[in-house]
Amino acid sequence: MQIFTYQPPTIPWLDLRYVDRDIIIINKPSGLLSNPGIADYTHDCALTRIQQRFKDAILVHRLDCSTSGVMVFARNKKAESNLKTQFQDRKTQKAYITEVSGHLSDAQGVIELPIAADKANPPKQQVSSTGKVAITHFETLEVRANSTLLALKPVTGRTHQLRVHMLAIGNPILGDDFYAEQHIVDSAPRLKLHAQSLSFTHPYSGKPMHFSSYCSF
Repeated sequence: MQIFTYQPPTIPWLDLRYVDRDIIIINKPSGLLSNPGIADYTHDCALTRIQQRFKDAILVHRLDCSTSGVMVFARNKKAESNLKTQFQDRKTQKAYITEVSGHLSDAQGVIELPIAADKANPPKQQVSSTGKVAITHFETLEVRANSTLLALKPVTGRTHQLRVHMLAIGNPILGDDFYAEQHIVDSAPRLKLHAQSLSFTHPYSGKPMHFSSYCSF
């Protein structure tokens, strides 16, 4: 089983980007859990930090602990239900930026590889013919000496989808201590994966909402 060492960053404590009566938008730092785990030491997370200021905050979706970027939280049950339905029905648009090892044979394309839990190595996931449909669009932003900067747009939201898909095509994400070999882990101080933008429909007004957070890799 993967050993999890948790040392959440404290600066910034909470990077708020937008607040209204229905939703809260934050820029989550790498190393901070989205929501608490079972162990007491995992209580400090994005959700509990937000709830210190907004007691009505409700978790809608998650980013991996090591992934940074834009997250939306609800402030009432109606907003929670509406937003979760948008995620489930794939009506949200998510864009990530990442730096991966090596160079891709195609500048852009689509990865369609089903993903299932790796029961022998929880909580890892793996490409499996018996897994759930997983689709990721990719586009090259910059080719570097030994790596490539990519834009990733997942259609589905499987656990560890982007990590598993990039590993499967031979280009693991730099700093990925879950899936990559040690020299790839050592090549970066953190997981080089950032949720750069999130678009959805406001649960009350019905207006299109778009939030972005720049990250330089």
